[in-house]
Amino acid sequence: MDLNTVRAVVPAEAAGPWRPGDAWLAGGTFLFSEPQRHLRRLRDLAGAGWPPLTVTPHGLDIAATCTIAELAGHAASPRAAQRELIRQCCEAFLASFKIWNTATVGGNVCTALPAGPMISLGAALDGTCLVRDAGGGRRELPVAEFVTGVGTTALVPGEFLRSMTLPAAALRSRTAFRKGSLFPLGRSAALLIGRVDADDGSFLLTVTASTVRPVQVRFDAVPSAGALREAVEHGVPADLYVDDVHGLPAWRRQLTVLFAEQIRAELAAGSTR
Repeated sequence: MDLNTVRAVVPAEAAGPWRPGDAWLAGGTFLFSEPQRHLRRLRDLAGAGWPPLTVTPHGLDIAATCTIAELAGHAASPRAAQRELIRQCCEAFLASFKIWNTATVGGNVCTALPAGPMISLGAALDGTCLVRDAGGGRRELPVAEFVTGVGTTALVPGEFLRSMTLPAAALRSRTAFRKGSLFPLGRSAALLIGRVDADDGSFLLTVTASTVRPVQVRFDAVPSAGALREAVEHGVPADLYVDDVHGLPAWRRQLTVLFAEQIRAELAAGSTR
């Protein structure tokens, strides 16, 4: 879609101070998908030259401008950690190769749609967001706290997401993935990921897509079925379930409880081998 109110597209590093009507541009698949009448200038991050993926002893750094295709390519490497989970989250887009080659990890996180699978991936692996601003300031916060609601994030005007880091300890963990939607090729109505820490055996369940923001429950070890159900029902109040054309709140709650138990049982069975 043409954004006919936009008067300039400028490199991010040469854009100067933040102005009313500015927006950050990465892949642009969402930005150009609907009218943006409030925008006057786009600050282009694509030319920043950030390496899309960097493996370090501390984990995996994913640049905000890394495309879904680049992340999926990393998951195809035999040496990549969490190959299966990364592949599952990439495929949760249910998008064409054209979208995969344009849409970015940072764009998916910052758009903050409940079904954003990069939010699911980052939150489930205890990822950290590096946030920068036009003046060079920086701060860090967990991915699970970055998204605050449907279409809302912790960013303030002038800030942008620079990268998402997945810690090495989480990348060594065992995980289980469940996703449900109304149709075989429909938007995710519930996407849950469970994780058992490789070092201390602690259990983390991350609920996304069915809720307006990520919700997590933690235990020191894989819990009993009753304990997990109670934690999910207490941790996800009724007003956090999404209500839209992709699924009613009551149905999303049923999926969430069902998937939580399936994940718990799968990871518990793995713990006894």
